[in-house]
Amino acid sequence: MTIVTAAPTNRRVLDLGALAAVVVTIVAWASSFVAIRVCLGSMSPIELATARYVAAALVAAVYLGFQWVPLDRKDIPRIGVAAVLFIAVYAVLLNTGEQTIAAGPASFIINTMPVVTAVIATFVLGERFGLWGWIGTAVSFGGVALIAVGSGGGFGPDINALLILGAAMCSATASVLQKPVLARMPALTVTAWILLIGALPLVPAVPSTITAIASTPAAVNWCLAYLIVFPTLVGYVTWAIALKRLSAARATNFLYGVPPTATLIGFACLGEVPSVIGAIGGVMAIVGVAVVNLMGRR
Repeated sequence: MTIVTAAPTNRRVLDLGALAAVVVTIVAWASSFVAIRVCLGSMSPIELATARYVAAALVAAVYLGFQWVPLDRKDIPRIGVAAVLFIAVYAVLLNTGEQTIAAGPASFIINTMPVVTAVIATFVLGERFGLWGWIGTAVSFGGVALIAVGSGGGFGPDINALLILGAAMCSATASVLQKPVLARMPALTVTAWILLIGALPLVPAVPSTITAIASTPAAVNWCLAYLIVFPTLVGYVTWAIALKRLSAARATNFLYGVPPTATLIGFACLGEVPSVIGAIGGVMAIVGVAVVNLMGRR
């Protein structure tokens, strides 16, 4: 998932509202990887992306109708590119990758996004990236390679792991592009604009998506409804609440809980058990992220 950051606060005590928001966000985003796997049994990656994000865009349009804050003209190209990368490209790459990559490993790959963001910010924004940052990056990418090998059938790695890594790169690029805009606008408003603009490339797929939904089993449609409401809409609202009550850095640290939670939900709901190599790769991916976040500027 893309992390939309807001201005940090000085609160040092985790209040119950912030704790509840963090827990809901973790469960919502972790369960999305499992819900995607279920829906892909009856829908194509593009149809699933369309159903999920066009519906979310309609809700975003209603929100903007009541809380109208126009984008500055100079921000439109930046937000436009970020939105398309985050919504349309990200969703199609992730959905395609999850056709063969289990929910848990997919979530570990996606959560290397802070590492990719740090690398991109180093070159684009000139932010400092020390030796430990590069070590953490190497460890994370090594973990992704092990996940690919552990998920691949036969003797070769699963190429879909690279597609999910591509989705993480889209999220990272979108985060860097949004950063200056988030300094001037509320996080929820920016998120609404991104949902609205990012869904536009998916609109041509609406007719085939409606046909697919009509022929999809009721259980899958309920899962799709869950994916739209809980991980997509509720998850972003609770994340915005968490960011309002906590510093962005502190809130982001809680997202280390998403991959293991996704792995547990995948096991409980789908019986997915990661391979030993894949599990080692998942641990490496998260350790690398931790190194970059904690020591990457040293």
